[in-house]
Amino acid sequence: MRGKAIKYGDNVDTDVIIPARYLNTSDPDELAGHCMEDLDPDFKAKAKPGDVMVAGRNFGCGSSREHAPIAIKASGVSCVIAESFARIFYRNAINIGLPILECPEAAREINDGDEVEVDVATGTITDITTGKTYKSQPFPEFMQQIMASDGLINYVKQRLER
Repeated sequence: MRGKAIKYGDNVDTDVIIPARYLNTSDPDELAGHCMEDLDPDFKAKAKPGDVMVAGRNFGCGSSREHAPIAIKASGVSCVIAESFARIFYRNAINIGLPILECPEAAREINDGDEVEVDVATGTITDITTGKTYKSQPFPEFMQQIMASDGLINYVKQRLER
């Protein structure tokens, strides 16, 4: 995965990721159209496929809605790197196939607009702009398979078909 960093701070909650007024739909494209709009009105215009969202502590805190990681993924973001994630967001992201990596050092040092490359299989994060490499804990193989299958439901379907 490779793209520009779009950076946010600490405690970005699910109500900011996708405002509650849009929870009457589960359509990924519609959710993507409103992703981050209350925090960053320019997000929709600046987010390009492959971009990497970078944030501080406790990313995805708040409600347990799956709409938040769906909106991020549908907006084209390929990965989220944060100092830490709220546990329910972490699980929801994996369940819908959105790669997320906890790496405090990378989250603090990567700047908005930096070109970033991520290898989720190894947990390697490279800030192409600065040349610095960071190491995150890679996901276990079964979680990598869930993400490669585009989420838990597809993963289970594929396993049942075998």
